[in-house]
Amino acid sequence: MSLIRALSKELETRSDASLRALFAARPDLISPMAPDFAALAARASARVSVQRALERLTKPEMQVLETLHLCTNADTGHSVSAAGLKKAIAGSTLSALEPILAKLQELALIHRAEAPPATHPPASSRQKFYLPVGSLKDVIGIYPAGLGRSYTELVRLQPAFAQRVVQLVGELHHSGLGIHPASTPMDAALSLQRWTSTPEGVRDILANAPERTIGLLDKFGSWAMGAVPQAQRRASVTHESADVGPIDWLLARGLLVPLDAGHVELPHSVGIALRGGAVVDDFTLAPPVPELGHTSAALRRNAALGAIAETLRLANELLFAVREQPLATLRSGGVGVRELRRLAESIRCGVHQTAILLETCALAGLLRLDVDSSTWVQPPSLEWLTLPRQEQWLWLVNAWLASERAPSLVGQPLAGSTPAAHPGTAGTTINALSAEAQRPDAPVVRRRILEILNELTVEAAAPDGKAPVLDARAVLQRAEWTQPRMSRRFSSLVKGILEEATLLGLMGSGAFTQLGSALAVGQPDEAMAILGEHLPAAVNHILLQADLTAVAPGYLAPELSETLLLMADAEGQGPASIYRFSAATIRRALDAGQDAESLLAFLREHSATDVPQPLAYLVQDTASRHGRLRVSTSASFIQSDDESAIAELLQEARTSVLSLVRIAPTVLTSAASPRETARVLRELGLSPAVQEVEPAVVRFKRTTAVAGSARPVYTAPRTAPPDDDVEAQLSILRQHRSVPADGTGEASTQLGLETLQKAIRLKQAVTMNVVDSLGNSNTETVVPVSVSGGRVRVFDPGKDTERVLSIHRIIDVEPAGDRHK
Repeated sequence: MSLIRALSKELETRSDASLRALFAARPDLISPMAPDFAALAARASARVSVQRALERLTKPEMQVLETLHLCTNADTGHSVSAAGLKKAIAGSTLSALEPILAKLQELALIHRAEAPPATHPPASSRQKFYLPVGSLKDVIGIYPAGLGRSYTELVRLQPAFAQRVVQLVGELHHSGLGIHPASTPMDAALSLQRWTSTPEGVRDILANAPERTIGLLDKFGSWAMGAVPQAQRRASVTHESADVGPIDWLLARGLLVPLDAGHVELPHSVGIALRGGAVVDDFTLAPPVPELGHTSAALRRNAALGAIAETLRLANELLFAVREQPLATLRSGGVGVRELRRLAESIRCGVHQTAILLETCALAGLLRLDVDSSTWVQPPSLEWLTLPRQEQWLWLVNAWLASERAPSLVGQPLAGSTPAAHPGTAGTTINALSAEAQRPDAPVVRRRILEILNELTVEAAAPDGKAPVLDARAVLQRAEWTQPRMSRRFSSLVKGILEEATLLGLMGSGAFTQLGSALAVGQPDEAMAILGEHLPAAVNHILLQADLTAVAPGYLAPELSETLLLMADAEGQGPASIYRFSAATIRRALDAGQDAESLLAFLREHSATDVPQPLAYLVQDTASRHGRLRVSTSASFIQSDDESAIAELLQEARTSVLSLVRIAPTVLTSAASPRETARVLRELGLSPAVQEVEPAVVRFKRTTAVAGSARPVYTAPRTAPPDDDVEAQLSILRQHRSVPADGTGEASTQLGLETLQKAIRLKQAVTMNVVDSLGNSNTETVVPVSVSGGRVRVFDPGKDTERVLSIHRIIDVEPAGDRHK
């Protein structure tokens, strides 16, 4: 029977509770709604859906599923039970395997089947036999459980090995190694398979192996393919010298099979024998327990609070620096290395930390891209600047958790680039705020890493006053056990996520903090309450000194820090920063609209000491010389020899939109463009002559003011569909149970593909109903050869020809014998 139809019948017999559990675990099955159980089974068997489901399985669940795949054959109806799997999984028990099989069945990755034809369990036997979904082989790949392909498959797929395998077996036979000779490549492959079929036989073969051979084979313990220089070199068992290496020795005996010039494969039977005759030799239900160091809880708390305070201080300084000079972008997108270094120097921070901070501020909406000027600027009326520090922190953390970007990737090499050869050149590394740092799966991976950190912290059960120290190795070890199919994604992001978590205070002194634990379990309000209780209050005063400097005795309040940065240059790092006053910095504050009195009043209000006389003199002297020359802007000017006409224009109410300013008895300046100014004057009944001359400066488009960014609220990635959608899907399924009788419907195409693929594997004929370009249908009996790219290549025995058909023109396909039954 078709695997899809078998799964469809099983799904139809399930209870509503069982189907709800399936939809919760695999929400993609009902997006959109499935019209019937056949369509639901077809979706559950689809490659993409199976791949997503496998990403959520633990290591023991994957081991059981891969072993079941290796021990079954849907074409011959060879199913397997828990008792059969127990023989192939070393260290397993029925009590351990049966719950895993029940979960895999609940996930619709396997389904119940009849016992194998050669097996006749007694009627009273309660054994359950299973088969996997049809696409599992494609999803798992060619090396299930890390085992290689059989000798027969390698002979069929590797022409170079097929040409030599008969000679290789002959040499082994003549050397007295107890292998049967063969005359054809397939017979030779079977001889090698029998020769290496038992652990005892392979142990005897390796008894006289050179040194390091066993160590070399151990490297194939988790994967069947390895990289070997000159893998296709011809090694002969009859011409071996005393100092032959382990690679040549294994190649000469067929224990390694060359794939190409640089890779070899360990055949299936050899891999099984090296594992003691089992498909899995490291089965365990308990996750690995890493060896962890410890730090004091006080040190963890202090490190986290210090990191949070420093991050908020640097974020404030970064926003001020961007407000003073927006960040220019590259033509290719993102902020270049030079611009990033300039920003790092202005906030006195490392380039990499600045890049992470810049990314975090941008994804939190504290910076936005002005498309008119192609620069990153601070939005006006930014609410973040006025919030308490614990709320500022939660704003950044929520944005970080929800972001589909990986800030720590900035500065890392791009795929295919060689930054070592050309360091710092454009195009070799990932730029800040560029598209290359985008990772759609970042929220899921980030959330899972926080959960793992929390799990490891709780499991470590550190003594009072201690906290376990966690690193990337411990997180990866647990991630590879809980979700082995996603281990590659974790390995590429985990170090950066831990670095970012440290900057945000979720890690402190290498340990997971209480703030991180609260966020991991979905309690952000508790995290903010903890931070509000322990984070020191911001300092609202400074210490002025006679050498024209001010010392900040701690983390300054945002409004104090912003004004101080306007009138002084910051020096040094950390909370106790030094601010140096100079004529240039005082002039900067005066340009921003301040005057001497307001600057001195600000210093008196926030200084814990009197304002030193040198500083007061500096402010007053700079202010006295400021403004003798004035620079302003003008879009156009109006000139007339009639001074009275100029005076009338100034008094005319309808010219107020032009913002006219008289700069000479016969000259007015206007804020409007020449054409706009001329239009207003013509409405007054005048006839101005327009003389447009392009200015020698670059014109920038006027930016549109936007409201401050909305406060981000993080919600964990949803894994289960809404309850209303589930109930609606159940209602549809109960009304439409089976596949439409006319062969149409969502499942018909996948059923046809399943029939074609099975016929290709068994080299059997099928009967197809094919529609030509004119809409005429024709029934043909052909032998399918291959299916790919929406086309099927078939052999027509009647015409003794091959041709290619488009799958969308095939409206029905059945095994050749079924139509006549």
